[in-house]
Amino acid sequence: MDAHKLGAAARAAVAEVETLDELDEARVRYLGRKSELKQALREVRDPETGRTLNELREEIERLVAEREDELRRAELDRRLTEEIVDVTLPGEAVPRGHLHLITQIRREVEDVFVGLGYQVVDGDEVEDTWHLFDALNMPPGHVTRSPLHTLFLNGDIVLRTETSPSQIRVMEAQEPPVYIVSLGRVYRRDTADATHVPIFHQVEGLAVDRGITLADLKGTLLHLMRALFGEDRRVRFGTDFFPFTEPSLQAAVSCFICEGAGCSTCKHTGWIEMGGSGLVDPNVLTNVGYDPEQVSGFAFGLGLERIALLRHGLPDLRQLWQNDLRFLRQF
Repeated sequence: MDAHKLGAAARAAVAEVETLDELDEARVRYLGRKSELKQALREVRDPETGRTLNELREEIERLVAEREDELRRAELDRRLTEEIVDVTLPGEAVPRGHLHLITQIRREVEDVFVGLGYQVVDGDEVEDTWHLFDALNMPPGHVTRSPLHTLFLNGDIVLRTETSPSQIRVMEAQEPPVYIVSLGRVYRRDTADATHVPIFHQVEGLAVDRGITLADLKGTLLHLMRALFGEDRRVRFGTDFFPFTEPSLQAAVSCFICEGAGCSTCKHTGWIEMGGSGLVDPNVLTNVGYDPEQVSGFAFGLGLERIALLRHGLPDLRQLWQNDLRFLRQF
């Protein structure tokens, strides 16, 4: 192998390349494992030849590195000249999400009660049967305690069917007065359809103090309904039965669609049922160590999904859980 001819050819090849890809090809051709130079270095038998070939290899490596640096600088100069960006122009808008409709309604309800001086309580979604059933005056034979209605996890550990256990735990931990609302997910063994899902959200309110009456309950729910559905709303109560309240009442709000004239939303009655309520049963007060002769209270429970369905005229509760952005972006 003629080292002088190889060196001249390598110098010329490196000097002539115009792109980094061409330079890489020249590097492989003259410095790669199968190149003539590398093959000659493997067959060296005398020190003089070895020194000459190593000097040639170092020179070619230096030339390649220098040419690479020149090409990179030239590419940078070209981009700075040709690819001009006006940094004063506004950037592209980044798509942003927003709160889910249920979260929006939950925060609205929280704001209403915070404004009334209530405490917002986040309870556990996994509860024991004492706080979910026994303390709320539900005897062992109550239908809600059946595994056909409630999701039992292990023994007396269940997924809460309502947020009421939070009220029991607060009353166990503090003396009256108590003014709280508890909002969150609840679970029931329901088959999903247009008006039922096994996971949904509730808001439950509790007020315990001296001299609490049904008038306080009505005034509180009237304030909430007007905040959610408009200032012209009226509230009507009908008798009902719940183990944890006595008397028990079903609350209804005047229809905000037809203004009481009758429509399909209110089933042509002029009223829309919202949820259960009533004065706290004395047994519940006794269970948490309160004296029903000294204090009284009211409680109520509403479904956040039901509020969403009524306020926006949604035909199917399952739409709230399908994560269809075309639907959710409307709210």
